[in-house]
This record gives sequence, structure tokens and C-alpha cells, in this order.
Amino acid sequence: MRAVVQRVTRASVTVEGEAVGRIGRGLVVLLGIARDDTDKDCSYLLEKIACLRIFDDAEGRMNLSLVETGGALLIVSQFTLYGDVRRGRRPSWIDAAPPETAEPLYNSFVEQARQIVGQVETGSFRAMMMVELVNDGPVTILLDSRKQF
Repeated sequence: MRAVVQRVTRASVTVEGEAVGRIGRGLVVLLGIARDDTDKDCSYLLEKIACLRIFDDAEGRMNLSLVETGGALLIVSQFTLYGDVRRGRRPSWIDAAPPETAEPLYNSFVEQARQIVGQVETGSFRAMMMVELVNDGPVTILLDSRKQF
């Protein structure tokens, strides 16, 4: 499971002209799910994201987590994080989980997030989405559940 995590001052997701998710200060998570991911990948990645110390403390140092600051989370499914472009110019999506595998894991990730974070918003799985955000910093972190050690 891969995630692009961006610290934001605000963000939203629109589907067919309608806002389906909107947050203020917090994190946007673009979430890619691989063919062989499990709930263990969800739990690992979510714990890492919720506890990343990437928010400023009173001295202006990145020392606080999303949980500590009470920030919001916007989770957007993005299979293109598993696009492989090592050969040729057209990405291969072979490592991305098929929708029937990815959607339950995405939903599990969201439900686990709702148990930890006060406000959790989402995009729409398998929809063409427009994501708007204001990256704060900018702070962008790449996470991969395969790189735990």
C-alpha cells in the first residue's frame, strides 16, 4: 500500500461538479492499493500517517501529529500510484489491486481512520475526481507499507 501524504490548509474533492469531501487544516492522503495488500498494510499505514510529526509546535518545529493537532483527513483512492513506467512510456497498472480487491481495503482504511481521527472525508471510489488542495509548507511525504524495515 502506498500513500502520498500532503499537509494542507484546506482541500476538497469534487465528483461531477459536486463536492463530496472537504477539509480545513489537516492531511490529504492519496492512497494506492497493491494486489497483495491486506488489513495489516492498512493498519500500519494509518498508524504511521496519524502519528507523523509534521505539524508545527509552539516553537515552529515540526513536532506534532495529526492526532495531537485535531486536524482532519481527506482520503482519496488513487490506483495510479502503482503505475510502472520502467519500460516504455505507457504506465502498466499490473501491480495495482483490481477494484473488487481494492475497494474493501480502501473502505477498511477509511473506517479505521474514523476511529482515530475526528474528521475524515473521502473521495468516491472509482470515480473521476477533481482534487483541490493548498499544500502547507509544502510538506509532502511518501509512504509504502512494503518499506517498514
